[in-house]
Amino acid sequence: MSDKKPKKPQKLRARLPRGLEDRGPAAIAATRRMVEKIRAVYERYGFEPVETPAFEYTDALGKFLPDQDRPNEGVFSFQDDDEQWISLRYDLTAPLARYVAENFQNLALPYRSYRAGYVYRNEKPGPGRFRQFMQFDADTVGSASPAADAEMCMMAADTMEALGIPASQFVVKVNNRKLLDGILDSIGLGGADHAARKLTILRAMDKFDKFGVEGVRLLLGQGRKDESGDFTKGAGLSERDIETVISVFGVGAVLTDCATTDEKQARPRDVLTFSSSDGEKWHRKVTFNSVFETLKFVREKLGDSAKVFDDGISELRQISELLSASGYGDGRVRIDPSVVRGLEYYTGPVFEVELLLETKDEKGRPVRFGSVGGGGRYDGLVSRFRGEPVPATGFSIGVSRLQAALTMLDKLDTKPQPGPVVVTVFGGDIASYQKMVADLRNAGIRAELYLGNPKHSLGQQMRYADKRNSPCAIIQGTDEKANGKVLIKDLIAGAGLTSIEDRAEYLKKQAEAQIEAGESDLVTEVRKLLARHDVRWD
Repeated sequence: MSDKKPKKPQKLRARLPRGLEDRGPAAIAATRRMVEKIRAVYERYGFEPVETPAFEYTDALGKFLPDQDRPNEGVFSFQDDDEQWISLRYDLTAPLARYVAENFQNLALPYRSYRAGYVYRNEKPGPGRFRQFMQFDADTVGSASPAADAEMCMMAADTMEALGIPASQFVVKVNNRKLLDGILDSIGLGGADHAARKLTILRAMDKFDKFGVEGVRLLLGQGRKDESGDFTKGAGLSERDIETVISVFGVGAVLTDCATTDEKQARPRDVLTFSSSDGEKWHRKVTFNSVFETLKFVREKLGDSAKVFDDGISELRQISELLSASGYGDGRVRIDPSVVRGLEYYTGPVFEVELLLETKDEKGRPVRFGSVGGGGRYDGLVSRFRGEPVPATGFSIGVSRLQAALTMLDKLDTKPQPGPVVVTVFGGDIASYQKMVADLRNAGIRAELYLGNPKHSLGQQMRYADKRNSPCAIIQGTDEKANGKVLIKDLIAGAGLTSIEDRAEYLKKQAEAQIEAGESDLVTEVRKLLARHDVRWD
């Protein structure tokens, strides 16, 4: 017989994977309130709900590296039992394109839908950058009209205001991918042969808000090393081509080395900065209408490559006119050619919602939120399945990102939700206590029976009710039961007793915080207490 003691089972260490977060009742309730406000605006615009699964065939998402064994560029993937690759959706647009293509004959076109859900990105986590986050999308499929794009911008502005953000504290910026296509044509990067390099350029240009012009220059050139030492390979453009690209997408961007007082005082969306290949810089104030004058100036530099660029300007003019006619020409929505969007499937107008407010984080450092939503026209996604042109446009709100911003700005109620009314238990048959709970629930009041150790004292049960953030607790001891009475302990009023120093006042308030009522009056008295404290469960 061995003298060795059996090994003690190793305890599993509880740990959360990087880039994910656990969420409690307060955060979930805040998300629910946000989503309902967004839903109300989307439905006012005539959009209807649809749901698609979290998984799609990887080729339907179009987001993979064909030269690797496991498709992993930006998505989480696995092989099904039939050896087909399946991926978690990285946005809500690609799954919608698949859904529309699959149900094309049965949908009323243009098809207007909205959907909310979590999306997943296989990317390096960082501050405010999660691998799972919520988006809320609306899309119009089957319309090539610029009115469909203008409508997305108007709806984005209305949604921000519905969430409590004043018009002066956000801007919906609008651009057109065709402007960049025209620029790329002019430097010899037009056509499908340069798709991979064009995507690198797009992603570089999409980093204006994050890295500034100098950071984008590095990403357009040989590459950029971040603070952690990680290196991002650049697009490999020449200095001349970099300046050509930035010449248009510098509209609305302030360079870090602006020299005059006026330039430093101007807001980023109001200043236009250009750089020439010899280092000369010139600046001008940008208004809603003068952007087109600037684009005309850039267009003259493109020569024979200006056809696509001209189409982009024409579409932006139409959108601008529609916005002005609908009362959105007041600065809430602006033409801003610095907007790119990092996804490759956009084919025309693109939009982005930017919060203009600045605040400080818990360490006192300045925080600028930047983009909290965006979208654009993607006329090629559904066509991949149909083999025929199917125009489409959409807008997406980053619910998780926007919620973090609104919370930091103190524009979102993050207080814990009121807990349920707790009915305490005193030994013996609990049927009568369960009946009280049922009566409260049948009256629409959240309630629960204390289900802990039946030997727990009243004090232990009351501490449980406090932790549950309960507005009140129901007590029925032997004496109360014999007399057909119950005690209703007002826990909200009781929480304020600790601040009362006068003994007489304390005893008076303590008596008021405990209500005696007949069993038949339980629901009525609890309702009165909830109304007195304005307790509601949203």
